[in-house]
Amino acid sequence: MLMPKRVKRRKQFRGTMKGKALRGNTLSYGEYGIIATEPAWIKSNQIEAARIAMTRYIKRGGKVWIKIFPDKPVTAQPAETRMGSGKGSVEYWVAVVKPGRVMFEIAGVSEEIAKEALRLATHKLPCKCKIVSKADLEGGVANE
Repeated sequence: MLMPKRVKRRKQFRGTMKGKALRGNTLSYGEYGIIATEPAWIKSNQIEAARIAMTRYIKRGGKVWIKIFPDKPVTAQPAETRMGSGKGSVEYWVAVVKPGRVMFEIAGVSEEIAKEALRLATHKLPCKCKIVSKADLEGGVANE
């Protein structure tokens, strides 16, 4: 599971997810990628499940890049606990994803294998996604 080795502060506020992704919205390594079309928190275990789905389908050929990292702690109070008594303990880590963010990239395999591997990975993610290629992004399809 992905999580930071060390953090400056143990707990964080929830924050907002308004606006589009200003950074990480281009394919920088691979030929094909997954772009988020709606904002979401993506848990570390969902990132791992998507990675496993892709690498299993491409039978460890090619290369996969994960462009998001879960660096936000999410806290939760234990079940059946009364209100108050402070903020709960850290339960899991999430990556904050805004629309337009490239989450995964893939290269070194044929187009149909890459698109099918990415399609399998999108089913593991909690937000609506779009599969794009480098040619699509140059044409400006993802910036709609």
